[in-house]
Amino acid sequence: MRQGYKNHWFLRLLASDPGQIRLYQAGKATISLILSLFTTLLIIGSTGNEALMPGVVSAVVGMMGIMTVMDETKQKKKITTILLGIAAMFGITLGSLLPESFYLIDALMLLLIFSSFYLTRFGVRYFSLSMMGFMTVYISSVFTLSSGQLPWFYLGISIGAAYAYLLNFILFQSTAKRLKRSIHSFHIQSNLTFELLIEGIRYKELTPSQQRQLQKHVLKLRQYAIIVSDYINKPDVKKLWPGLSPAQLRLYVFDTGMLVETLTNSIRSLKEAEALEMDELRRILLWTVEALKDTKVLARDYEKQNLEEAELAIQALRLLIEDLFNRDQQPEEWLFLIRRIESIMNHVIKGAITIQQSLYTESQVEDAPEEAAEKPDSEEKGLKPSTKKAYQSLIAGALAIIVGQIISPAQPYWVLLTTFIVLLGTQSIGRIYAKGYQRSLGTIIGAVLGFTTAKLLSGHSAIEVILIFIVIFLAFYLLSVSYTLMSVFITMLIAFLYDILMGGITFSLIGARVTDTIVGAAIAFGVSSFIFPTKTKDKVAESINDYLIELKPYITEYVKSFKEDVNVKGLSETAFKLDQKLQTIKDEAEPITQRTESPASNTTNRWITVIAAINYYARQLVASSYRKGFDYPEELTDVFSQIEEKLEHNIDTLTSILEGKSEPHNVIFRLDDEREQIERHSPQRHESKRDLIHHLYYIWRINQAIVELGIETGAKEDRDS
Repeated sequence: MRQGYKNHWFLRLLASDPGQIRLYQAGKATISLILSLFTTLLIIGSTGNEALMPGVVSAVVGMMGIMTVMDETKQKKKITTILLGIAAMFGITLGSLLPESFYLIDALMLLLIFSSFYLTRFGVRYFSLSMMGFMTVYISSVFTLSSGQLPWFYLGISIGAAYAYLLNFILFQSTAKRLKRSIHSFHIQSNLTFELLIEGIRYKELTPSQQRQLQKHVLKLRQYAIIVSDYINKPDVKKLWPGLSPAQLRLYVFDTGMLVETLTNSIRSLKEAEALEMDELRRILLWTVEALKDTKVLARDYEKQNLEEAELAIQALRLLIEDLFNRDQQPEEWLFLIRRIESIMNHVIKGAITIQQSLYTESQVEDAPEEAAEKPDSEEKGLKPSTKKAYQSLIAGALAIIVGQIISPAQPYWVLLTTFIVLLGTQSIGRIYAKGYQRSLGTIIGAVLGFTTAKLLSGHSAIEVILIFIVIFLAFYLLSVSYTLMSVFITMLIAFLYDILMGGITFSLIGARVTDTIVGAAIAFGVSSFIFPTKTKDKVAESINDYLIELKPYITEYVKSFKEDVNVKGLSETAFKLDQKLQTIKDEAEPITQRTESPASNTTNRWITVIAAINYYARQLVASSYRKGFDYPEELTDVFSQIEEKLEHNIDTLTSILEGKSEPHNVIFRLDDEREQIERHSPQRHESKRDLIHHLYYIWRINQAIVELGIETGAKEDRDS
């Protein structure tokens, strides 16, 4: 028991960073920084010239060449990496030529900040280049460089850019290994969840703690599925699993996550209904889940009997369901849960068989489109978000420079740097406040830890240098996990640098940086609250609209597939996008939802709950979409058309309301009449191989949730149409 407990935690540790993506990126950035620094120190130091400052700039370029290159294709990333070196030389040159022209340096920094936001409309590359220019102008203003030092700085910049290029595109270019590690982490997490499900089936009751742990694992598995899907591409899939298509692999990942989620919710409901008191049902469910857990679909040494065992278990479950439905009494409601489990398990097994056939015959399966067709951008009225952000940054930057000159004349641009960083990647007032608060809190904690540690290690430069590299790695590694922790390590880094470069650190010096950080964050929040403000609730509504726009073709294509021959193989692709957009909604709403006593918090939580329910129902449609051969009378053909039209109308109406458009007739429709006709005219279970009522169940639930949200936001219900 103790050994199993240790093994469980070891597996959790292995799966905690899917594909070791954070480890890979943080390690690569840290290695680039170290190599750039020491190579520059070695080369320039051997000439007898001052090498420390060029080494620092080289390290910054090497690190930013890894962290800020975010173009869509590998070729574009290569070009941007080279251009970053040119941008760094541009910044160092201008900064050194204007050492006494404070106003010109101020204007240059403001221009670069403005450009970093404004030019993103033309591509993410321009943000990277502007940011590099800003950082190098900032460094040159701090060090007050002379023109005679420029050649050595150019050399250091070239070394940094070269190492970034080398690490990104030559030494660590294998994305196939990253995909393989991501799939491995996904398998570990799915098996951990399967083990918890097996315990849940085996024992009569689950404690609240076990229920929370199981739900946590399910949510984590969904996050892993989203991460894995981002790394699936045709060349890597072909290299790792010849014969397999990216669409098949994405569907496999999606199906596994959906199966686990469905099992978790269904088993909880079955326990509440006391259905698992039936020994035969509990035994067969255990058999099926254990068989699926042991199935290694993508393994090279795969054994056929694993799938055969799972097929036998599902066949036994199917026979039990038929027996329970054929009894004289009215079927229990929980029987439909069992049937849903059987349906999804059957779909997963069929998908696994297809994958195995593809792997071993290397037959080419037609791929679903890798990307959905681009939706035409609607004509945007008024200023674009990038333009608004640019003006916000311009005004906030000007205020930061003025305040910085007043409170920290020795380091006037630290306030500006903080203001710039807080505005990055945030749009709503709430997100800016949250980021500013996290950065301020992290800076305070980091200042205390950094000041104390630097004082204790003062004079032991070698140890401090090692700690610098450690805290840099930790800052990058935790960047996507906790912005507060990242800020802690960045502040500790600054404390160590001050101690090494300035021969000691004082409390007043590190205290000034804390003050500058808090003031910079406050300026960013204040300006965003008054200059082109984006309220958090409006941003949440906008994110919900993005979700609904993606949802509409997803569900209408599903309904259309019952009456037309429609290719629905791309539904799993869209389901991943819906998951990502749901996470965006939650992220944007976090500043509101954390204020539990606020009326706005209650409303926003309600919206998120409804959208999360819609997302769950929508995910369940994927399994049904692969089933063909539905039999029904011809008169139901028009009913499907009505369902499709009403779903489109309801989503359009809700989208219009959330956009703030005032329409005199915002009417929303239920599907009660259509559901009644489907249930009245659908063939009985013994008359058709496919249960039409069962496969439309989640369409009713989706529309019901849309109607509820529509009424809550101001739509009127029309029951008679």
